[in-house]
Amino acid sequence: MTVFAREPGVSVTATEDTRIAVIGGEPVGRRFIEWNFVSSRKERIEQAKDDWRAGRFDKVVGDEAEFIPYE
Repeated sequence: MTVFAREPGVSVTATEDTRIAVIGGEPVGRRFIEWNFVSSRKERIEQAKDDWRAGRFDKVVGDEAEFIPYE
């Protein structure tokens, strides 16, 4: 995840075939990021880590066989 400053002239260059999502809007406040988890509350990150380890997340469609453990 990247957060750009409010300055003109930002560019992104891909060096290989790439999918990118650009999301914009007003700031929503402080966020905590750990691994693939993002939340405004640290306790929600801890719950997500527990849920991931316990297999309570849905499988990724088309990639149901692989599981990447949280370490």
